[in-house]
Amino acid sequence: MKVLFIGDIVGNPGRRAVKEMIGVIKREEKYDFCIANAENAAGGSGITYVVAQELYKAGIDVITLGNHTWSKREVFNFIDSDQRIVRPVNYPKGIPGKGSTIFEGNAGKIGVINVMGRIYMDSIDCPFSTIEKEIEYLKNYVKVIVVDMHAEATSEKCALAWYLDGRVSCVLGTHTHVQTADERILPCGTAFISDVGMTGPYDGILGVDRDIIIEKFLTHLPTRFEIAKGRIQFNAVMLEIDEVTGKALSIKRIAHILDN
Repeated sequence: MKVLFIGDIVGNPGRRAVKEMIGVIKREEKYDFCIANAENAAGGSGITYVVAQELYKAGIDVITLGNHTWSKREVFNFIDSDQRIVRPVNYPKGIPGKGSTIFEGNAGKIGVINVMGRIYMDSIDCPFSTIEKEIEYLKNYVKVIVVDMHAEATSEKCALAWYLDGRVSCVLGTHTHVQTADERILPCGTAFISDVGMTGPYDGILGVDRDIIIEKFLTHLPTRFEIAKGRIQFNAVMLEIDEVTGKALSIKRIAHILDN
């Protein structure tokens, strides 16, 4: 089984990159499932129903979120009914949405879990203890389990990967918008990368207009972020997974720069 996981999609430039690249990669790699973190896909923060449908139409099967899950208020209108969107599983009980899902395609079934770190992030439930229950549930139905670890600290992402080694197919870091070069297969068969990267503006700072960010560092005054213009980047990883054992066979980084 081959799975394409796309790094944090930022605004309209990120959605454009998805539309341009996903068909090309599909022809080259012939992957079976496509998952993407889209917590910044609508205007650079949050997601809307229209944007979610746009991404599904482009070829994305499952959408993961993160700390900007609730940035667009309309998400409350559809997050419960959309079975292909997962928000961090370690939010408190009783809030809308779900932390995992099972998606069935032509190649079989795949489980997807979204979990958020706590270091330099919101103070929510422990990702380590919370994800245990979710894995136990999914194992009744699927062998292949993909974990999106949305977190700031590399150490926390790495620790979760080692903690889950052999119990999930992969732990893929998101949130920092910078693709790392530490992809590997851990000893018991779990693939890991600290951060898949970002799909969005290449010439900004983490997708935001660079002049605004520089000014903020210089003045420390509050400012309104705007999505950067210019070239666009596409960051992702391609995974090969044994669908019988659920263990990863390979993980490969993908990075492309598109003209504006």
